[in-house]
Amino acid sequence: MNETANKSTMIQSPSLGRIREAVYFIGIGGIGMSALARYFISKGYTVSGYDKTMTPLTKELEKIGISIHYEERVDLIPKEVEAVVYTPAIPKDHKELLYYQQHNYKVVKRSDVLQWITESSFNVCIGGTHGKTTVTSMIAHILRDTGFGCNAFLGGIAANYNTNFWSSEKNVVVVEADEYDRSFLKLIPDVAVITAMDADHLDIYGTAEEVENAFIQFSQKIKAGGCLISKYGLKRNDELKADHHFTYSYNDVRADVYPVNMQVQQGSYLFDVIANDWSLKNVLLHMGGLHNIENAIAAITVAKYLKIDDEKIKSAVANFKGVRRRFEYVLKNDDHVLIDDYAHHPEELRALITGVKSLFANEKMTVVFQPHLFSRTKDLAEDFATSLDLADEVILLPIYPARELPMEGVTSELISGKMKLKNKKVLSKDELKVWVKTHQPKLLVMAGAGDIDALVLQVKESLT
Repeated sequence: MNETANKSTMIQSPSLGRIREAVYFIGIGGIGMSALARYFISKGYTVSGYDKTMTPLTKELEKIGISIHYEERVDLIPKEVEAVVYTPAIPKDHKELLYYQQHNYKVVKRSDVLQWITESSFNVCIGGTHGKTTVTSMIAHILRDTGFGCNAFLGGIAANYNTNFWSSEKNVVVVEADEYDRSFLKLIPDVAVITAMDADHLDIYGTAEEVENAFIQFSQKIKAGGCLISKYGLKRNDELKADHHFTYSYNDVRADVYPVNMQVQQGSYLFDVIANDWSLKNVLLHMGGLHNIENAIAAITVAKYLKIDDEKIKSAVANFKGVRRRFEYVLKNDDHVLIDDYAHHPEELRALITGVKSLFANEKMTVVFQPHLFSRTKDLAEDFATSLDLADEVILLPIYPARELPMEGVTSELISGKMKLKNKKVLSKDELKVWVKTHQPKLLVMAGAGDIDALVLQVKESLT
């Protein structure tokens, strides 16, 4: 890409000023942060960053020319930068963050930059306490695959392209609208999707009602003449506002859009989509999980609203390969099935387990779950127990703390103690590896948003 042309398209915003040359990211390895880093590198800027741990994602960033260090040291940070971007997951006393703040650099959150980027584009923004990454990736893939075109900022790695970001000359942005820290309220959608409004991030919101209020505010940010597509049956759905509003559902014909004639064919789904004034026949989805039929309905509804050709939509859905760690088949043969999923909320776990059962009804299902955050475990322990009781066997790993300090009395045993299922245990990571090697489970599902993904390949090796 021509460097001069890149610099002439300098990022500029009335609210945040301008960036000409260099950007530094604190927490660059996060899925949302890395997408923004890729954006700036694609525009010809110098990008560098810090992260606590080297991961496959940070290694990919280094391959495209981004300098990253993994020690919290002020002597390693660049001084000639015009903007410093940080994620709310970074502690407030982080040495590098404090240095930049105390020396009057332009220091902004990831959400500020997304606001900045999307101020003058046509925006499709997907929010929801779960399901949003898959729906965002499906929509972005459909728009790219059909030739409609879009810039995409994803909260996961799209398997078709092995990335969480891509650019386009088309002034259309598809972006995952994150409710954490109320970040999504900085976006101004032309089209918005709301997949769920369940209680989550109560360390930020305090109550389930406040979570719902934030989503209502999000719907109010939709531009005049814009469109909202929301899951049918959401609590307070009548308070969600937009000039055009359509609901979708997996199993309720009272919704504006829903599937019929669903069939399972060799681990894939074939179905028709019915709406008030249109239909789409013989849609083939290769992504497992009944909840992903519902996610596909939301994505298809967006595509139809944008007047994309029916056959192009069907072709795009059929060749959608899914999202890394969203019902991802890590191993699938006659002896073993290993599924990896990002599920970290009770509703996500429920959808995951019921989805697996729909495809493997006759197999004993073992679920390995790593709770994410002490606060979420404390707030939702009973709901986690109820969802996990749907499995045949459950192994809980210790809680992944992320940004939090331990809370007294909050451990994985808190969930286990509330479960009715008898076949359950709490194991360390090392104990899990030994257990897998010894028991050789036929159907194993690994779920969580912490570092459980680092175990998946080791578990796979124990099964082969």
